[in-house]
Amino acid sequence: MKIGILGLGLIGGSLGYDLRSQGHHVVGVSRKQTTCKTAVTLGSVDEANINLSLLADTEVVFICTPIGLIVPQMAQLIKHLSSNTIVTDVGSVKAPIVKAIAPTWENFIGGHPMAGTADSGIEAAQKNLFVDRPYVLTPDDTTPKRAITVVEEIVRSLGANIYYCQPEQHDRAVSWISHLPVMVSASLIATCLSETDPEVLQLAQNLASSGFRDTSRVGGGNPELGVMMAQYNRQALLSSLQQYRHQLDEIINLIEQENWTDLTAKLQSTQQARPNFVD
Repeated sequence: MKIGILGLGLIGGSLGYDLRSQGHHVVGVSRKQTTCKTAVTLGSVDEANINLSLLADTEVVFICTPIGLIVPQMAQLIKHLSSNTIVTDVGSVKAPIVKAIAPTWENFIGGHPMAGTADSGIEAAQKNLFVDRPYVLTPDDTTPKRAITVVEEIVRSLGANIYYCQPEQHDRAVSWISHLPVMVSASLIATCLSETDPEVLQLAQNLASSGFRDTSRVGGGNPELGVMMAQYNRQALLSSLQQYRHQLDEIINLIEQENWTDLTAKLQSTQQARPNFVD
């Protein structure tokens, strides 16, 4: 199968590695010719160019650009594709993307692989990135069964675990476990930087270990991605942030009141609940 990848960053590059390893002919398009050259050199794609026309005879196209570019890039891509070409995306927000693209392209199915690292760019791409990771697909009532089947087969071949849901359900869910953590983690780093004693701040930086590394990782990631999460999933993220603020205020009150019994109960509750979210 000839598969196109529009956007050769971490996700697009990683897709390319895995799809090529299965015998697919993979062509890529990026905004920069240097990225295209690097992707070919690294073996992520068979061919790459800055021109969308390279994707003209592909059977499936994955749009792997930043969230804000998915819809405008699709508007340009339509001019080059056969009506039979199946198009999917990897954006971490689904409702606005599906709402904009589905009416203009029958063979479109929204997607979101829940995989990645704190790094970005083609150099960060890696093989087997999607193995045992969730991969969400958001078809609607008008999505052709053929499109669903083809994308499903490709995703399964990546070793990912497929979940189906409505775009709005996806956006609410990821606001809790993906977008909220980015903002909370960024706030943690910013709060630490508010220490006014330079010696104490330096000491804190020297002492920071696994606990701080784990809780600060996503807040120290790609700023462009964080802003787009907030911009395109604004309402769901605001609701999550407001609920988080309520929980934080509750903990502050318990500490102020020296209510160690209720604080213990709350921490026991969160200890018990965590395995429901992560292994």
